[in-house]
Order: sequence, then structure tokens, then C-alpha cells
Amino acid sequence: MSKKHDGESYLGNLNLKAAGVQTQFTKEQIEEYAKCVADPMYFIENFVKIVSLDEGLIQFQPYDYQKRMINSMHNDRFVIAKLPRQSGKSTIVISYLLHYVLFNSSKNVAILANKLATARELLSRLQLAYEHLPKWLQQGVIEWNKGSIELENGSKILASSTSSSAVRGGSFNMIFLDEFAFVPENVADDFFSSVYPTISAGQTTKVLIISTPKGLNMYYKLWKDAEEGNNSYTPIEVHWSEVPGRDEKWKKETIRNTSPAQFRAEFECEFLGSVLTLINASKLKSMAYVKPQQERDDGLKIYEEPIDGHMYFMGVDVSRGQEIDYHATTIIDMTETPYRVVAQYRNNKMPPFLLPNMLYPMAKKYNDAYMMIEINDIGQEISDILHNDMEYENLLTTSVRGRKGQIMDGGFGNFDTQRGIRMSPKVKRVGCAMLKELIENDKMLVQDYHIINELASFVSKKQSYEAEVGHHDDLVTTMILFAWCSTQPYFKDLTDINIRDKLYKEKIEKLEEELMPFGFLSDAAEDETRFTDNEGTVWNVVDDEPRL
Repeated sequence: MSKKHDGESYLGNLNLKAAGVQTQFTKEQIEEYAKCVADPMYFIENFVKIVSLDEGLIQFQPYDYQKRMINSMHNDRFVIAKLPRQSGKSTIVISYLLHYVLFNSSKNVAILANKLATARELLSRLQLAYEHLPKWLQQGVIEWNKGSIELENGSKILASSTSSSAVRGGSFNMIFLDEFAFVPENVADDFFSSVYPTISAGQTTKVLIISTPKGLNMYYKLWKDAEEGNNSYTPIEVHWSEVPGRDEKWKKETIRNTSPAQFRAEFECEFLGSVLTLINASKLKSMAYVKPQQERDDGLKIYEEPIDGHMYFMGVDVSRGQEIDYHATTIIDMTETPYRVVAQYRNNKMPPFLLPNMLYPMAKKYNDAYMMIEINDIGQEISDILHNDMEYENLLTTSVRGRKGQIMDGGFGNFDTQRGIRMSPKVKRVGCAMLKELIENDKMLVQDYHIINELASFVSKKQSYEAEVGHHDDLVTTMILFAWCSTQPYFKDLTDINIRDKLYKEKIEKLEEELMPFGFLSDAAEDETRFTDNEGTVWNVVDDEPRL
């Protein structure tokens, strides 16, 4: 339904021209209009106004690096920029978007930010600049509100939070992703897997990604791939010293008021993870991911095909397949050190009862891989299907040996065995300590992006190590399973590798102790003499130690 207009103004706003209003151009205005159409920089430097904190409303005069960004945004389809905080990165993009919709007909633009309020604030800055354009330079306004605008030339702008639902089903000519590094990982993954392919499929569509770094996430991956020429993005990097007024004196003052780590992240633009990560930051920064040999739509990535005579381990973490947590599997070549992740599977949509149909052929392919399944939740059912229905033989088993806790064994002896392992505090503590030791001492080679990403957000939290909010640790869990198994005597029987001897038993035990202050709680209730089965029944385990 069309809106009513008050004379030549849009809904009484004297700064906006209404749709249908005829403009009589002078010769000078025609010449200026033509210059603006041909050169976005000319338009911005002569007609775009911004609000300065010190001076109020002023004519925008871009810095040299902002001019460089304008040139790239105008000439390249895909641009990714890495800029420090408070460097005017959003202002320059908004100015270009204003030119884009003003002088191009029937263009749809989406401004997406990590928060809806942020996206709308960016749109409001564009609206402010529009309202201060001369009337003869404006298009007539059809719609003008906090979340969207529509101009008489058919061009539209939508402001929304970054999500697949925000733009799904729409046809957009340009997507602006603001502060993309701060978008939760699960949201970023969903956006690029479900929406991005349709956006990038056009011949003239544009994608602008602008952010300050924050950890090893999707933005980090896109940036690194752009630097190495592995995607279509043109990378633009701005150093803090390029911003006028920022010198060594300013740097020292900023560090004094924040911290060296914060300065490196926000102004040096280093891709730093949390300081509380299990794996130290320097190691995380050096872990490079590679492109898999094969990547399937269902979430399977293969880095190395199986080698005859090699032994493989499959760690399995089962979810409920409700698009929250992921089914996760890593396949590790455990023939010799350094151990290598050769394949990875990650899927949050598959119903759990279908998971054995994926696990079985992969395990068979990798030389009947030894499989360890976490059975705290519905993993027990998956294990039962693999054993009873598919008759898979190489399911690793554990038994509870009193205060010794869970022990990996071959299913022999007088103890009740379980096909899989329950992730107790003790198992997690030992597994985390060993995983840290393996990775930081180059005894474990990890080249998968999602595993590295999860490790970068796997932090000390709530008496343990967990994923940060908005991140996942399903793949890390499978790595912890392997690390724990590598400490077991039965592991030596399988591989003829005594990892405790290689890394010194005393050192591992010390690491386990050192991890305690980072959150692991150890008390009398932590031993594995009690556990709860899938039906909620609490079992007390009889101590097998001889008594006098």
C-alpha cells in the first residue's frame, strides 16, 4: 500500500523528497550529477556529511586508506577488510552504499551486523547522510523507517542481524557484513552454508566483509584464504598508524589504559584467541589449516586416504541431531607419532539413528578403525547398533575398576565392560592434559579448520574446559577421547607405542595437577566409583582392590 505524501516532502520531512516529485535541473546540477554517477569518491568528498564528535555535522573527508577501500569496493566484487577499532571502517562503507543505491536502479542491499541494533544504527547514519543531500541529488522516497528504506528508482536497503533467516529467499545485489568476526560461530557457519552460495552465484553481486579480528573463526578463515589467494576476496588491511593522530605516544597511552593483549587484538589486529584456552595462544596462531582432499555436503572432510598397514582411531561424539550440537567424528592415524587427523565429520542435522550408517563404512574404509564412542547420552544406543546390528568388531571398550576409574581394555576379565566411555571429570582432566601435551609438543598434527577453531574457543569455565558462548567443542571432545586412550596401557598393546614413556609419566601427571586450578574440581565425589546410566539409575562400583 502506497503512503501519502505532504507536498514535495516525504511525510512532512522537509529534508526528504517525496516520490513523484519532478526536479528541474540546472546546467551546473546536471554536470555535478554526472560527476557523482561516474565517481563515488567525488560524490563522497563533495556531498556526504557525517557527524563528528568534536565538530558536529561536517563534510566527510576520507583518509588515504578509506579512499583505498572505496576504490576496491567499487571495482572488486568481493572485499574483506581487516581494520583496527575506531578507524572509521563503517563510515566509509555506509558512504559507498549510499552512492550505490542512489545512482543504480533496482538494487537490493543488506546491512548485516552481529546485533540488530548495530545494523539499524548503521542504516540511521546512511539516512542522516541522505537527508543532508541537496533535493536535486535525491531519489524520491517510497519507504523510510528504522529497518529499511526504499527509493523511487527501485533500490532498497535492509538492516538486520547476521543470520540465514534475514536474507533467505531474497534477491540481494550487495551484502555488507559488519564486524563479522563477532558473529557467533554457529550463526556464521549457517549463513555461509545456506545463504552465501546463492548470493555469490550472480555475475555482479557484491559482498563486503569488514571487521576487527576476534579469535580463529569464520572471519579468520576467510581472511587467511584471501591472503593466500584461495578465495575470490580482495584483502584490505589497515594498520593503526595509518589513522591520523595515532603515533607511538598514542600507542603507549592506549596500552596503559587497556592492556598489551587487548591492544594487539583491537589495534594490531592479531587473530588472538582467549587467554584461557587449553592450548596456548602462540601454538594456536601457528596451527595452519589446509584444504581437504575431499569435502562432502553431509559434513565429511577427508585429508588423507587410508594407507595399507596403518592403524586408525575414530573418536565419536553423538548429538541428538536437533541443529544445536553436532555429531562429531575425527579419524586419526595412530600408526606413529606425530599422530595425524586424516578425516573429520561434523553434522548437526542427521537423526541419531542414521549415524551408524555413516560411521560403519568410514571405519571399514580406514582399515577397520578402532572406534571409541562417548556414551554419556544416546551414544550408548549408537554403540549398540554398531555392535549388535552391524556386527562391527573394533569398538573400544572400557571397564570401571573401583578407584582406578575407567580403564580401556579388550573386554576381558571379571569386570563389567561397556562399549565406549563415559566422559567423567577424571577422564576429561586426563584427556585435556594429554591433548595439550601432544599438540604443543608437535606429537599431534591438526590441519582441520573446524578443529583449530574449536580449540581456539575451548576455555577454562565452570570447573572444567568448555566452548565459549556461541561456539562448539564437539570435535575437541573426540580429540580428548583419543588423548585419554593414548595414556592407557591397552593403547600400547594396540600400537606398540607407549606414549607415557615418550612424554614422561611424571610430566603428564604434573600437567594433570597444573590443570586443576584452571577449573577442574577434584574432590571425593569425583572418583568413578559412582556413575549414572542412560535411564538415570545411579550405580555404586565395588572397589576391586584387595583388603586385609
